[in-house]
Amino acid sequence: MSVISLSSSSVLEGSTKTDALVIGMARHEDGTIALEPGTAGLDEAALLVALNALGASGKCDEVIKIPGTATKLLVITGLGDFKPRHGYDHETLRRAAGAAARELSGVKSAAFSLPSGKLEQLAAVAEGSLLGAYAFDTFRGTSLKDRKSPLAHISLLSPLTGKAEARKVVKRAELLAEAVHLVRDLVNTPPSHLTPISFCAQIKKLATPAGLKVSIMDEVALRKGGYGGITGVGQGSANPPRLLHLSYSSARPKARYAYVGKGITFDTGGLNLKPGLGMEAMKSDMGGAAAVVAAAIVIAKLKLPIALDIWAPLAENMVSDTAQRPSDVVTTYGGRTVEVINPDAEGRMVLSDALVRAQEVGAKSGGLDALIDVATLTGHQGLALGARVSALMGNDEDLQTIVLAAAKQAGEAFWPMPLPVELRASLDSPVADIANVGDRFGGMLVAGLFLQEFINKDVPWAHLDIASPAYNEGKAHGYTPLGGTGVAVRTLVRLAESACGR
Repeated sequence: MSVISLSSSSVLEGSTKTDALVIGMARHEDGTIALEPGTAGLDEAALLVALNALGASGKCDEVIKIPGTATKLLVITGLGDFKPRHGYDHETLRRAAGAAARELSGVKSAAFSLPSGKLEQLAAVAEGSLLGAYAFDTFRGTSLKDRKSPLAHISLLSPLTGKAEARKVVKRAELLAEAVHLVRDLVNTPPSHLTPISFCAQIKKLATPAGLKVSIMDEVALRKGGYGGITGVGQGSANPPRLLHLSYSSARPKARYAYVGKGITFDTGGLNLKPGLGMEAMKSDMGGAAAVVAAAIVIAKLKLPIALDIWAPLAENMVSDTAQRPSDVVTTYGGRTVEVINPDAEGRMVLSDALVRAQEVGAKSGGLDALIDVATLTGHQGLALGARVSALMGNDEDLQTIVLAAAKQAGEAFWPMPLPVELRASLDSPVADIANVGDRFGGMLVAGLFLQEFINKDVPWAHLDIASPAYNEGKAHGYTPLGGTGVAVRTLVRLAESACGR
């Protein structure tokens, strides 16, 4: 990951050595452009003439690179509508910094002179630049030499340099970016190299030094323990399932949370086999598990005064003579029976076991203040909300309000969705307690209703469906690359911080 530092010096004074300078550009209501040079001290009039000649618009995600004078390269990144007195919101700055960092692949160092007079703005620029400087080249061979490395050194030019609070927000940005990069790497890793077993091994190496306790249940323990949802999904694969549990607690926790993440390391659809185009991106079906474990590592490193349990049910949903069949009935953890109408609705099956176990452990510790699950659960999520907005459902309006506030502060887009009681009847089974699928229309909501069946009424619960936003199949934008995005990590961390009064 890029090295990041703070500097109050202008690159024009020669005291900050860098290959590129990044500044912001916005547009007025009349369509003319304006510059936000910050501490850079550039000749604004001359630069505006050049940018107008190039047809610059100042719109978000626009990045223009021209030869510099004090630096080899001058990078102008769009901020959208002009906001006087540096009134740009943090997500605009985050995306502008990220877009510039993406365009600086192959460049060793850059100074970012974007509005950063407030801690929130400085944090956003730091996060955006670090998140934008990402590449996944782990599995490249002969083509690696032709690839440009991400931006290596980031210098933030800010009037807040020297303040302890500024150093703290930059350090936090580093930890967040490391976590998001981890999720992206996990999601991008091919299923030939990421299985339930290797996922657990990799996370254990990272979680233990961070101060998290790690326990892993193998397929034998899962079968004996009655985890029928996880066992049933994983029984068709040569790579056996696992239940990964991470735990963290400060000496005097102010809240007790549990995060549960869906971890299907590859999803063929099972005996309800997906078509080829529907299977290509299914290495991303463990994005929820990756998000919750990465968030836990950040929370532990920040030493937040919270008690936290992380549950990642991991399985590979494959086709074989041992795969579960349509109309099979399995007994999930806690005793509820489920008729498997559709083996491709496997995420809710593994989550059902983990959700019940999370509540059981939470009750033994005095009860949960919140239970959050994160899952690439339904294709209907993308149909309803598109590729950039995740869905939020749950049984507690206050918790949903808190989650939405945390997401907004973190710069991630979530939208509340209902759990209509009239759709619950479609999950009735003639042979079991419940079926794993119901009405096709409103499928995202039906999946949420299924999960709600495994939630105790006295436990505040929120369900985050990140199916489409977890994996970008379109084009890179802002700080978001192609492939794994790392969505939900920042929201989960911010949620824990807010629970601790931070």
